[in-house]
Amino acid sequence: MLDRIAAAMTRAGLWDALATSWACLDAELMPWSAKAQELLRSQYAAVGSTSRRALTDAVAALDAHAARTGQPHAVAQRYRARAVAAGAFVDAYRRYCWPVASIDDLEIAPFHLLASEGKAHVDADHVWHMQTLAALSAADPDLLLATPHRLVTLGDDDSERAAIAWWEQLTGSGGEGIVVKPLSWLARSKRGLVQPAVKCRGPEYLRIIYGPEYLAPEHLDRLRARGVAAKRSLALREYALGLEALHRFVENEPLYRVHECVFGVLALESEPVDPRL
Repeated sequence: MLDRIAAAMTRAGLWDALATSWACLDAELMPWSAKAQELLRSQYAAVGSTSRRALTDAVAALDAHAARTGQPHAVAQRYRARAVAAGAFVDAYRRYCWPVASIDDLEIAPFHLLASEGKAHVDADHVWHMQTLAALSAADPDLLLATPHRLVTLGDDDSERAAIAWWEQLTGSGGEGIVVKPLSWLARSKRGLVQPAVKCRGPEYLRIIYGPEYLAPEHLDRLRARGVAAKRSLALREYALGLEALHRFVENEPLYRVHECVFGVLALESEPVDPRL
């Protein structure tokens, strides 16, 4: 896989353009079933198969009661809705699973060129990163998947409506969602560093995270009541430590100095914050 990416870097002319012999990419490896088989078996597939079986049997029993008595049972409609939700849950996670027998069955979606020799690319805006990595992806489209992106002008109604329509079309066709970012890598407000990214997932992908029936009003009320301030604070601290690690690495500081930042991130990850938020 690394040989394929290196060859794509050569064809795209990025080694020369960046004057480097190495590059650090932020990317997503797909399908996630290839890297999370145990999670898939023990959690998602287990929930999907048991809930569908149990609810199918429950609906059948309730239908039999209705046929026998001539009166629908009071909970029949509720259980029918729960069965539909269970089916939607299975459909949602299956979109991100497919058999993997070789590298040819994998896809890598790069979305940040984090660093190269002597430089952490934090001064380039996200459009530059997307365009640079689109050129890389075009050099090996069987392995590398260019990440679609849109530039949104805040305060421009047409631009905002187009972005919303894109999100709706993407999630409506089974996509996970979009990640909203400031144009610049480092953005600051009066309160300090701005959250570098906010992932806006679609309703069906959220079903994987929060459970088959999360859209029921009683569950939505519970989810809306949860605070995200701690999670955002944690994300900003980890982001700052990650950037510091990159800078220390490209400036050829001793590895223990890089590892200080890495262990700092690991320590923060041990804090009891809900990772699903």
